[in-house]
Amino acid sequence: MDRKTIESLFSHIGSINCLVVGDLMLDEYLWGKTERISPEAPVQVVDVVREELRLGGAGNVVNNLVALGARVTVCSVIGEDSNGLALLEDFNKRNVAVDAIFRDPARHTSRKTRVVASNQQIVRIDRESREPLSEEMETPVCSWITAHAGQFGVILLSDYLKGVLTPRVIESIVTVAVRKGIPVLVDPKGTDFGRYRGATLLTPNRKEAEAASGIAIRDDRSLEQAAGLIMEKAGLEHLLITRSEAGMSLFSRGEAAVHIPTVAREVFDVSGAGDTVLASLAVGVASGLGMAEAARLANIAAGIAVGKLGTSTVSPDEIINAAALTHNDSDSKIKNLDVLAAIIAAEKARGKKIVFTNGCFDLLHAGHVKYLQKARGLGDLLVLGLNSDASVRRLKGEKRPLISEDERAHILAALNCIDYVVLFDQDTPLELITALKPHILAKGGDYTAEGVVGKDVVEAYGGRVELVSFVDGKSTTNIIERVLERYS
Repeated sequence: MDRKTIESLFSHIGSINCLVVGDLMLDEYLWGKTERISPEAPVQVVDVVREELRLGGAGNVVNNLVALGARVTVCSVIGEDSNGLALLEDFNKRNVAVDAIFRDPARHTSRKTRVVASNQQIVRIDRESREPLSEEMETPVCSWITAHAGQFGVILLSDYLKGVLTPRVIESIVTVAVRKGIPVLVDPKGTDFGRYRGATLLTPNRKEAEAASGIAIRDDRSLEQAAGLIMEKAGLEHLLITRSEAGMSLFSRGEAAVHIPTVAREVFDVSGAGDTVLASLAVGVASGLGMAEAARLANIAAGIAVGKLGTSTVSPDEIINAAALTHNDSDSKIKNLDVLAAIIAAEKARGKKIVFTNGCFDLLHAGHVKYLQKARGLGDLLVLGLNSDASVRRLKGEKRPLISEDERAHILAALNCIDYVVLFDQDTPLELITALKPHILAKGGDYTAEGVVGKDVVEAYGGRVELVSFVDGKSTTNIIERVLERYS
């Protein structure tokens, strides 16, 4: 998955509205050191040096969505206790809508306390309710979801088997979601995945998939058998099985499986990684990505999350930087227009002079490089508008380009004289010029100033056109002719 797609996704993520339904809990961490054994019993004594309280369960899914920049509403049932108040206060600080959090005096809000010494978890203490919601508490949850589901671009179910996601609640969610065309993504628990029937996608890990299918997953064949059985039982269109060090496998009805290798660099803690997968998958789907691309986004995020200790979130910058590792500097220069427009506006505010030029640059040669170096010398930043493959074919014929748009973009981005590359599909770069408003519009010396597309636009706000001379005898056409002459 390329960096520019991810950057565009996160530039619009504030418009994504997510509903999270599930079991809320608090994760308490007591960090300390241990250097002695208790005289009272043969156990370690932990000297606590730091305490931390985090959102856990469905709350960690919410936290991940907020960290990614999405708008979030949470629907659940908590107790009328101090832990419940702490949850509500935390959500309010994060601007999370809590209108659909209902309080039941008969329930205990879940709190899990982990004692950690020398980066090792010593013990975990759980205080919680696990019984299913009463019929009296199911009714307001189901009514609220039925009335408000249409406001959301995606619904996430985070099931920890603590009683909130009862069969009645799940059925209410799926029914209204199907009617309104809203994707429902589920992090499931237990062995009966049929209870999620009608959901868009489930995200079990390998162990959960084995338990639900009754098939030990040892190779690709057993993996596909388990996936097929789960999809049939739950009536799924998609199933994403997370496989730890083996990455992820996406199964979609009627399509070949997509196996995505892991991107984790070093694993410290897998707790909460499933929540990161669910959250990042949801923003991908809600942004219009295909399921396979959304799964690749989730895979990148999961690889970052497991490199952190404890339930942790992942930021857009971390995901963007991780996605850029494949192509390093060249990939970081290639932008979609929406992202680039914001970058250029910020650079202008810092007083930078922006130069823009455009072209096909098929079979890059010395003439191109000299031209681009001269153009860069006209200002502080050079933005190159690059014709897409479809645009090149319309301009130069069906046999062109010889080099694909992705390859051309990376070759050009590797040049020091180019600061940013942006592809365009139109016959002219007028849309780019209008959006970016460069100070200088550079074009080759074989043009006249009057013939440069965008001249009127640039001059209208005080910019100017500069004609840059080419190196004589250097052209892609000449290279093609020499190749044909020597090798035909």
